[in-house]
Amino acid sequence: MLEPRSTHRPTIRYRPILPSDLEALEQIHVSLFPIRYEREFFLNVVHGNGIVSWAAVDVSQSDSHDGELIGFVTTRLILAKESELADLIQCNASRKETTLVYILTLGVVERYRNQGIGTFLIREVIKYASNISSCRAIYLHVISYNLPAISFYEKMSFKRMRLLEKFYFINDQHYDSYLFVYYVNGSHCPYTPLNIAARVTTSFRGLIRMLASKLWRNEESHMPSSTNSLKLDQV
Repeated sequence: MLEPRSTHRPTIRYRPILPSDLEALEQIHVSLFPIRYEREFFLNVVHGNGIVSWAAVDVSQSDSHDGELIGFVTTRLILAKESELADLIQCNASRKETTLVYILTLGVVERYRNQGIGTFLIREVIKYASNISSCRAIYLHVISYNLPAISFYEKMSFKRMRLLEKFYFINDQHYDSYLFVYYVNGSHCPYTPLNIAARVTTSFRGLIRMLASKLWRNEESHMPSSTNSLKLDQV
């Protein structure tokens, strides 16, 4: 006889990551990510030392008022000039130092996936970045073989800007990474499809003019001059 399917639906709430989440945060990172983070990273997260974070918690499965940690996103605000996006950011759009929000980690416990938790967390990051007047973009790295993550960020309108070869070094092996960017506060990639199309069109027209000019010179060099014509007439 089949057991009845569980009808339990979690009650999920969102809040900042707290010091009481330290152990759970470490355990989830170990279970989800191939990269090992130092204890200092987790201490900085739970105490908000240079890191802004959001937590998803299930309050229906925990006796604690704070709930059970089931998902999170951690971010850091950095100066654009200190990032790898110098050529992708319009740094003169504000009198203040141009900043970026870098997503450090995003994770959801497996049994809680496909419930919109990751989407909610990313939207919170977008709102946070959009409310910082000096911020021009959110960016992150995704290891090249993580197809679900790549699909997720593209669905969230992040742009896959470039491939970074051998970005990660895990278990004595190099892995490539994709750089994803989401522009905020009116900023945009300087290499828009329109700009690219215009550059291609201009280059193509220049090539056509160059070839036409070269062809004309070749034809001219083979045409008899007026002097040669006279000589031919006199023979």
